[in-house]
Amino acid sequence: MRAINLNGFGGPEVMVWTEAPDPAPGHGEVLIDVLAAGVNRADLLQRQGFYPPPPGASPIMGLECSGVVAEVGDGVRDWRVGDRVCALLSGGGYAERVVVPATQLLPVPDGLDLAAAAGLPEAAATVWSNLVMTAGLHAGQLLLIHGGGSGIGTHAIQIAKSLGARVAATAGSAEKLRRCAELGAEVLINYREDDFVEAVRAQGPGADVILDVMGAAYLARNVDALAPHGHLVVIGMQGGASGELNLGALLRKWGSIHATNVRNRPATGTGSKAEIIAELRGRVWPLIADGRVVPVIDAEIPVADAAEAHRLLDASGAFGKVVLRIRDE
Repeated sequence: MRAINLNGFGGPEVMVWTEAPDPAPGHGEVLIDVLAAGVNRADLLQRQGFYPPPPGASPIMGLECSGVVAEVGDGVRDWRVGDRVCALLSGGGYAERVVVPATQLLPVPDGLDLAAAAGLPEAAATVWSNLVMTAGLHAGQLLLIHGGGSGIGTHAIQIAKSLGARVAATAGSAEKLRRCAELGAEVLINYREDDFVEAVRAQGPGADVILDVMGAAYLARNVDALAPHGHLVVIGMQGGASGELNLGALLRKWGSIHATNVRNRPATGTGSKAEIIAELRGRVWPLIADGRVVPVIDAEIPVADAAEAHRLLDASGAFGKVVLRIRDE
């Protein structure tokens, strides 16, 4: 098969579309003929040498994909050759074929474009596991999303609205904020011009849940923006990994801080990828099937031009997801 391999670590130019070993499914695994792969900021970090794959995972980038089941391994009962699927991966999506545990597959809802489905698994797993399974977001609460125009952000806005929560979203331009509003965000905050703490406090006691991609740079202000008993969930470190925390401010609010990712979770068991996928299939996939939640795709780029896709994310130029087209249907 062919795949995107790395010619060292560095800028987008280190990615090369070349031959790679063909994978084969083991017990409980499925082989997918990949049609498209989602592009995530984790891929950018891996390309730069800052986010190595977990032990045993494919060294090829790509944490989500869509395609067609090509082969099933021993012990797989729920999937058949020819099924249209999307998958949550620990790596390997930037390739013509990938092997994944059957417990990390999801069916592509009827009527949904197969390429667009490539942008769903990682965003959906990240959003649901953090907002609902970890922070317990529910109707009537206020959610603050940093980076509302990202792939994670656009999905999180829709999920929060489906739960009956109110949404405040930050973005760096009026146009991105306008599009966040179209998805359901009510409080629109231009982080280049506005103080998000003031904007959130103007709505009441603060944010019940904050979904944060900035890490250290926003740590103190996020605590200030929390409502009593609020949950700050950190899923990225674009603003640094090390910051000073005022425990007194957090104690006064009975607040909680969670730091999580999806990639390094175990395949099965408590808190696993399999557990998240089961939740998505039962709770989120019906919302996608009836159109209440839709994948927001900014660009679909041929895999041979993967460097262009990474440059687009590097520049924060996309609204929603960027996907790589691996092959035609």
